[in-house]
Amino acid sequence: MTRRILLVNGPNLNLLGTREPDVYGTATLADVEELTAATAAEAGVEVRALQSNHEGVLIDAIHAAREDCIGIVINPGGLTHTSVALRDALTGVALPFAEVHISDVYAREEFRHHSYLHDVAAVRVIGEGVGGYASAVRQLLALIP
Repeated sequence: MTRRILLVNGPNLNLLGTREPDVYGTATLADVEELTAATAAEAGVEVRALQSNHEGVLIDAIHAAREDCIGIVINPGGLTHTSVALRDALTGVALPFAEVHISDVYAREEFRHHSYLHDVAAVRVIGEGVGGYASAVRQLLALIP
């Protein structure tokens, strides 16, 4: 059986590399996906990557992950601070997941300090730039037998 994790990137993360490079850096979404896949491959795990600006698409992908994934790495973008539905999807599939944020959300606007996922995430990686995705994969896989 193939061991696989789902990589989910939420709204506006398709703009990585050009969106506010002083905050998010110059790495692109393709760079993030490549880094995540390479890190997972070190442990013999595949990655299925998805980015969408639409909450329902993300939720559908999370639901589908319970069929063939052992965990989820997610950067929910702005949905971190607003989406109970995304939280419910993640808890509903009962897969361990890592919450990733490229920037240090606690050093930014106060509304970014609240995460609907913080208390249900198995791993949280915040403010490590795109390298945080690799860290999240390693930490998450360490928790999965």
